[in-house]
Amino acid sequence: MTADSRTPEPHAVVPIDPSLAPPGTRAFRDAGGIPADRWHADQNGETLVPTHCCFCGIQCGMYLRVDRGGKVFGVEPRNHDINRMRLCPKGINAYQQVNHPDRLTAPLMRRSRDEPFQEVSWEEALDFTVSEIQRIQEQYGKDAFGLFGGASLFSEKTYLVGKFARVALKTRHVDYNGRLCMVSAAAANKLAFNIDRAGNPFSDMLLTDCLLIAGSNVGECFPVLTQYVWGARDRGASLIVIDPRETAIARTADIHVALKPGTDAAFFNSLLCVVIEEGLTNEDYLAAHASGWDEVRAKALEYPPARAADICGVPAEQIVQVARTFARAPRAMAWHARGIEHQSQGVENCLTVINLCTATGHIGRPGAGYGTLTGQGNGQGGREHGQKSDLLPGGRSINNEEHRRQICEIWGIDESELPLAGTSMMEMIHQMRSGEIRGLMGVCNNPIISLPNYPVVKEGYDANEFHVQLDFFLSESAANAHVVLPVTSWAEDEGVMANAEARVVKHNKAQDPPPGVRTDTWVMCELARRLGVGDKFAFNGSREVFDELRVASAGTVIDYYGITYERLEETGGISWPCPSADHPGTPRLFEDGRTYHPDGKIHMQVVEWHPPMDPYSGEFPMSLTTGRTVAHFLSGNQTRRLGALVEQTPRPWAEIHPSHGFRNGEPVRVVTRRGSATYPALVTDAIRPDTVFIPYHWPFPTSANVLTIDALDPRSKIPEYKVCACRIEHAERIDEVPAPPVAPGHVAYPETQVSRTDPLPPTSSQGRGTSERS
Repeated sequence: MTADSRTPEPHAVVPIDPSLAPPGTRAFRDAGGIPADRWHADQNGETLVPTHCCFCGIQCGMYLRVDRGGKVFGVEPRNHDINRMRLCPKGINAYQQVNHPDRLTAPLMRRSRDEPFQEVSWEEALDFTVSEIQRIQEQYGKDAFGLFGGASLFSEKTYLVGKFARVALKTRHVDYNGRLCMVSAAAANKLAFNIDRAGNPFSDMLLTDCLLIAGSNVGECFPVLTQYVWGARDRGASLIVIDPRETAIARTADIHVALKPGTDAAFFNSLLCVVIEEGLTNEDYLAAHASGWDEVRAKALEYPPARAADICGVPAEQIVQVARTFARAPRAMAWHARGIEHQSQGVENCLTVINLCTATGHIGRPGAGYGTLTGQGNGQGGREHGQKSDLLPGGRSINNEEHRRQICEIWGIDESELPLAGTSMMEMIHQMRSGEIRGLMGVCNNPIISLPNYPVVKEGYDANEFHVQLDFFLSESAANAHVVLPVTSWAEDEGVMANAEARVVKHNKAQDPPPGVRTDTWVMCELARRLGVGDKFAFNGSREVFDELRVASAGTVIDYYGITYERLEETGGISWPCPSADHPGTPRLFEDGRTYHPDGKIHMQVVEWHPPMDPYSGEFPMSLTTGRTVAHFLSGNQTRRLGALVEQTPRPWAEIHPSHGFRNGEPVRVVTRRGSATYPALVTDAIRPDTVFIPYHWPFPTSANVLTIDALDPRSKIPEYKVCACRIEHAERIDEVPAPPVAPGHVAYPETQVSRTDPLPPTSSQGRGTSERS
């Protein structure tokens, strides 16, 4: 069949000017991706399925290559306007998860953690799960069973997680791993703007005159986003990077501010102090569009550059330089990520950035604004529709009487049945340890690696009387469970995600799941049926869930009502709010000068800097900070099984300054008040002498979270991953990296384990090439 002989699917048509495109191009871009006339696929019978990457919040477009047997076997970049044919190392290798030998294909069960897992039928696994849920709740109360969701799930599934917790389990204890991601930015955005999302699309970076990036290792965590940074630079924009490490993106900056971890609020207050003293504020904008300016102004003046320089460990002259560059630019943008958010002062750090943008009038214009870079694929969408402990669909507050009434009407339950707000993810761990929570269901998360203070987290998990985990690989958290239910990968179902711009994009199903595997949607609906509320979960798939989600969000700030699967296929993505089918979406906020507060103003907030929660001392004089690498993702449950990524970055390391006298590859023990671990030293002058960096993708004993502190931001409840007190010592040998867990009868996939025992660090923080291995 030639491409021209196909009848295009109506929802897949993307208008193309025939004078600008070769014959057959339109057909090639239609859904299904059959090669256009005179274009030939590498494999006869191959189909290209348009979708998006499963990893970070950029959500790059890609095609999954599907063979004539219906199996995914490769990937091609897609000319989506998010990524323009670019994919990062993770995106290129993502397809290998789908038919990986480590995939779970049968439920695993054991009645005690002293027993080995056994493969059982779905009937037996579900019966045991429901009986344990009922036993625990009858004995200890509804709130004795908790639920952890995930921000890499499709939005339809995150909606179901929140509904399942409140309607089927009837528990207040539900939270999700996005609690470890963007909640500080979310809280700050709500305080300042009364809306939780980035104010500008990525494309606005191409229009700016000054780009400030704070606490974001863009080159490794969001590699494809660098195209926007380079585009800004090509047209002459200044680049300012604020990071204690000279990352790849920092090396290219006009100004790199290597401030001491945990001092961001003092730094941004000082920038504002300079802006005020040099008359660079936009007083007309402040008078018309902001409240709280007088109080913020008075506080900022308490942070002159000399004082901030002493706190932050950077030259006072550099603070002045950054302030002038940002404020004098006709259009300036500020983007930040976990570096300033993963702190006990994370919300306040974000507010100081908002204060700077507001005071200079850099809000709500093309090339001028403020945003947060989302770590997880659905980090934005994952918190919008109800799996966060205090929120209901549409970002409604679960403690607001009117919001509760609206959702109860949609869900068909009495308001008295809807629980109030629960606690955050880390707080739930402590409730497990104390016995307040006795059972847990986990969906798409791996907290035993990803939460701080590993000994406490493991103790909390071990204290559960029953734990059921849904996943497609046996994660370290799943390996600690009583029941593991095998569910689909992202390529085996359809659904939507909202990326860091709040652009909702559509993922398409590329292949059927392996025999024995079910969708997360099916599992939650089946459990709900067995728990007696099946009528509230009568969904036959993602489309039906999405239709209810659209209704549940209608009229809220996070309005999806006008977004449909067909519109997403046609447009490539729509930014919410989108209240009606003829609404184009809202890529840029605040263009009319109004926020979502009733008075329409930006509510500026006073911020006082305070030191990190883990105090420095003679015993612990240095700062430990953690982060991601280009080859791996979050807890590594997916990427530590993919050969090319393991080859590039086989193990964690301790990045330290040459002044400490270590040789590259020499064992260095990093010690904090929680524990210690020994890594190969990566010796580089690209890090502050008083700082140690460790990537966090690996399990105990090499887990960075053996060392981190579980102090929380009092408002967002995000852990302080990015700064704790430590010391370094010489050691005899490096801790070994464990292989990822596998199901009974399986052997760890050998091709991904070749490099795991390599004792050397990478030659740079971005890993090594194959030829660099001895």
